[in-house]
Amino acid sequence: MGSVWLIAGPTASGKSALALRMAEALDGEIVNADSMQIYRDLRVLTARPSDEEEARAPHHLFGVADASDGWSVGRWLFAAVEAIQAIQARGRTPILVGGTGLYFLALTRGLADIPAVPEAVRRQVEQTFDEAGETAVREALQAVDPAAAARIYPGDRQRLVRALSVARATGRALSEWQADTRPVIADYRAVVIEPPRAALYARCDARFAAMVEQGALEEARALLARNLDTALPLMKAVGLRELGRHLSGELSLEAAIALGAQETRRYAKRQTTWFANQTPDWPRLKGFGEEGNVTALVAGG
Repeated sequence: MGSVWLIAGPTASGKSALALRMAEALDGEIVNADSMQIYRDLRVLTARPSDEEEARAPHHLFGVADASDGWSVGRWLFAAVEAIQAIQARGRTPILVGGTGLYFLALTRGLADIPAVPEAVRRQVEQTFDEAGETAVREALQAVDPAAAARIYPGDRQRLVRALSVARATGRALSEWQADTRPVIADYRAVVIEPPRAALYARCDARFAAMVEQGALEEARALLARNLDTALPLMKAVGLRELGRHLSGELSLEAAIALGAQETRRYAKRQTTWFANQTPDWPRLKGFGEEGNVTALVAGG
């Protein structure tokens, strides 16, 4: 494969704006690398590109799945590689943009071929988590996979259970499985958007309030009315829980917006920290995406 552009960064950093400008400068096509924007159900709340933005350049893997159809990293990787190859076959430049770090790692470092974990093992670990608490699972994970224990954020039940389940089922640490991989793409150029923290947080607050005005509450109402499994990926979209608490009468709209904005800031902080730790050698754009000098980026400046 030829060169591919990767644009990463936290939510509200202007990734989509930069991707559009680069697509226009490079005769490129944009491929989604955000785990929430795959789904069609929460277009406003997940900040998917608008119709007007999508009209400016071809977009791929945005809004292609229903909320009931949970996509894995592996499924996204297969679809993304297909999109990249098709774009290159047309003589154009693939530009992958998003905030899901694991997607970028799968592309640039490979995806581990981990054996399936027996349901009984997973349920046993889940039971331990529910009965003994996160600390007990984290301590057990620390004993068999300290790298994963250090990497997984507090409160991330899904990844803690996954890491400990893999270690118990296979006798090998998840971190070791993940290290035994090969890159899917080798020829790529990347940039991480890294705005000043205070400015990013202010933008998170303003954007969440704007989302509610633009229809996020109606989206949340329609999705929650379907009573889907809360373990599905889209049911964990930032802000959905808070809007749901308002719709159930638990919170005022003002309180729900304040809490949703707070969760957005926390998410942006986690993303910023993740990219700092996992992609320290990728060039940084110290501002917002729409402020970036596309000519300089393309030239390597």
